[in-house]
Amino acid sequence: MANPAEARAASRLAALDWMRGLVMVLMAIDHSSDAFNGGRLFTDAARMWHAGAPLPAVQFLTRWITHLCAPTFVFLAGTGLAFTVSRLVSTGARGIDRYILVRGLIIAAFELWISLTVMPHGLYVLQVLYGIGSAYMVMALLRRLPDRAALVVALLLMAGSELLVTAANGHGLSNSLPVQLLLTGGVRGPVIIAYPTIPWLGVMLLGWWWGRRLVTSPSARDRAARDLSRAGLAALLLFVVLRAANAYGNMRLYRDSWAPLQWLHVSKYPPSLTYDALELGLMALLLAGLFLLASRRRATPNSLLMVLGQVPMFFYLLHFAILVQSARLLGLERKYGAGSSYAGAALVVALLYLPCRWYRGYKAAHRAGWARFI
Repeated sequence: MANPAEARAASRLAALDWMRGLVMVLMAIDHSSDAFNGGRLFTDAARMWHAGAPLPAVQFLTRWITHLCAPTFVFLAGTGLAFTVSRLVSTGARGIDRYILVRGLIIAAFELWISLTVMPHGLYVLQVLYGIGSAYMVMALLRRLPDRAALVVALLLMAGSELLVTAANGHGLSNSLPVQLLLTGGVRGPVIIAYPTIPWLGVMLLGWWWGRRLVTSPSARDRAARDLSRAGLAALLLFVVLRAANAYGNMRLYRDSWAPLQWLHVSKYPPSLTYDALELGLMALLLAGLFLLASRRRATPNSLLMVLGQVPMFFYLLHFAILVQSARLLGLERKYGAGSSYAGAALVVALLYLPCRWYRGYKAAHRAGWARFI
């Protein structure tokens, strides 16, 4: 007889859990690279890049494959929120808003844990957990939008972020704390603001819109593979057009040439429209494939991707700290090459599989407790 965690797994959309699990594995590669890889490339913004600088292929691609993580993580957070809200209808509007605000605040507050375990002493970072948590709190208001309006607002936020960033810079507002937190990112004393709210809110709202389709339309799940394939191809076409034009949509991180790596060298800090189109396009095609796979085979509840995909926040909070602290304590911090990124990721994923499986069971057995927020 299946335990509660396995029974709950069977009722979920396997494709979404597999996608989250894949993102966790890729994220482990990036954070392992941060811990052990002395040649790690980190040139994903116009301010971090000097035209003509080399892009070593192995190091570049080791970083590039992990760009899929943040947009997918944020998009599926919005999708998951749509499912959660549909289950909380009986609590009323205030109950739903309270849950969203509390969970968003908790997620953002976990950046303190990341800062204390990962960052050099005295430095603090607001990265993906801040981006998700702050956007989550805004969703307490935006969830009231009609579904079509939510789609329009999501696309406008992603397409218009560069215009807003340009306007803020042009009016000398880029050093304003509210502007940095909401729009541009930047460095504020000992605080590094890497994931400003507004650009990532667009991605979350897009995920919410798609989640609403899955929740409200009986046929949306059956059409998911087809719809995702079409959306993914359209997004990739937009990426090609904008990257070829080498103008608006690139957040000033332009191509130096027509070389393949230059096409893939897009801005993540803050995310450009080309970054969103490329990564969400790839995500949509991968998800389409996973929906097709799920329609043809039964999901295995205890498979690696399923387990990691059902407790992604738990895995995230542990794996990053383990990787960085291990490198420091063992005197291995950034002592190796790109291969260490993959070796470290494999080790930490293997180490955390059983704890993640245990936590999944605990969370399933205590659905009304504190674990529902993580």
